Amino acid sequence: MYLQVAQRMATDIKRGRYHPGDLLPSESQMVEMYGVGKHTARAAVSELRRMGLVESLQGKGSRVLPSGGVLPATQIDRSIHRTTKGSWISPEVTEAESPAISRTALDGPPALLLDQQDQDAISVDRTMHDKTTGARMAHRVLIPMATAADVPSLAEQPDAEIADLYRQLADAGLSLSFTEHVTARAPYPDERTALGLSDSSPLLITYRLTVDTDHGRPLLCEELKAPAATCQLVYSVTPTKTATRRSTRRRSESESA
Repeated sequence: MYLQVAQRMATDIKRGRYHPGDLLPSESQMVEMYGVGKHTARAAVSELRRMGLVESLQGKGSRVLPSGGVLPATQIDRSIHRTTKGSWISPEVTEAESPAISRTALDGPPALLLDQQDQDAISVDRTMHDKTTGARMAHRVLIPMATAADVPSLAEQPDAEIADLYRQLADAGLSLSFTEHVTARAPYPDERTALGLSDSSPLLITYRLTVDTDHGRPLLCEELKAPAATCQLVYSVTPTKTATRRSTRRRSESESA
């Protein structure tokens, strides 16, 4: 029911019934307008916030945003850089608590990406937060035991910074490449508690796979969970060599013509 109410109000906003800067009807007014309960009215407004159509003002209600809404406040930089000296650099994060290290059996998407269903791995779990916005995120690094056996230093300090884990793999003579898989879903109850979510807004979930380029072998999997309503993922996108070859071929064909 709350989704139906939210959709009707979203349509009214897009058709100009409510203009940017206008306050939406109060919860009590929405109860009378749509014949729903206060809980449904409150959930409908939360859905409009997730759509980026309104913002909540303390003690005033909800105000309609300019067309197109606004981007989530917290930017999560997912870029990876390598210096000319061969060291790795990744964006710094603020940890809310000390990392937890455990041994686990791989399952779900990480097991599929690593191609190691039910195999043992070292799991390093961190809870992070953005100082400015207060957004909380969950980060997990999964190091398969097979990878740790080939690069023993990984098992000695698995909770090292991720850039240091990359360095150890590179120092072992491995050529690294990375692929990020991004999806979203509703949070589980324990995830809502851990990340301090007040509603069922979707989670952004990324799985970053580190691969030995020369042999196509998966080495590490990183999992990041962040609230979609307040966080956006930011990447540096670099054209691949394949695209460059295509561009070169087009120029050659043009010159031949």
